[in-house]
Amino acid sequence: MLKERVLRQSIAVEDRLRKALLAVANRDVALAGTVMEGDAEIDQREVAIEEECLKLLALHQPVASDLRFLIATLKVNNDLERIGDLAVNMADRARLLAAAPLPGIGLPIDRMGALAIGMLRKVFQAFMDHDARLAAEVVASDDEVDDMNRAMIAAVVGRLRADDPSPEALLLLLGVSRELERVGDHASNIAEDLIYMFQGEIVRHHKAGFVRATTRELSDAAGGTACASSSRATP
Repeated sequence: MLKERVLRQSIAVEDRLRKALLAVANRDVALAGTVMEGDAEIDQREVAIEEECLKLLALHQPVASDLRFLIATLKVNNDLERIGDLAVNMADRARLLAAAPLPGIGLPIDRMGALAIGMLRKVFQAFMDHDARLAAEVVASDDEVDDMNRAMIAAVVGRLRADDPSPEALLLLLGVSRELERVGDHASNIAEDLIYMFQGEIVRHHKAGFVRATTRELSDAAGGTACASSSRATP
C-alpha cells in the first residue's frame, strides 16, 4: 500500500537523522559512516514510491481527493529524500568534527535537532490521522527552528571575532545548524502538502494566515467544549 510505503520511508529518514545527530554529538566516525552508507536505501525507496504514484496516475486517472493524495505524496516523497540527504551531510560533518578541536562553548545543536525530529514525527502523525490542525502546528514550528539557526550564527560569529581556538569545529557545527534549519523547511513543506491533501487548499503563500486561523479554530473549539461542559454541570 502506498501510504504504508511513505510511512516506512519516514521512519527510515527519521532514524538516519537521529543517528547523524548522535554522530555529531559524540564525534562518532563509525556511526557517521553507517548513515552515509544507508543513503542508497533511502534513494531506492524514493524511486519506488515515485514509480508507484506515476503508475496509479496513468492507470486509474484519479480525481478529487485521490488525485490530491497522489500529487501530495509525490511532493512529500521528494522532501523525505532531501531530508535523508541532509542527514548524510550532517554525518559527513560529524566525521570531520572527530578530527577538529572542540569548541570552547556549548551550542544549541541538541535542542535544534530535537525540535527538527519532533516536527518530522508530528507531521507524519498528522499524515496517519488525517489531521490538518496538527500539520498547521508543524508549519508554525518552522519559525522556531529559523530563530535557533539565527542564534547559532550569532554565537559562532561572536566566537570567531573573539579568536576562538577552534574555528574549524565552530564552522562545522554552523553547517549542521544550517542543515537542521533546512530539515525544518522540508518538514514544513510536507505539512503544507498534507493540508492540500486533506482540504484541497494551497497554503504555501499565505501559511501565516492559515496557521493563525487554525489556532483560532482550536481556541474556539476548546472554549466551546468548556462552555458545553459548564452548561451540562449547571442544575
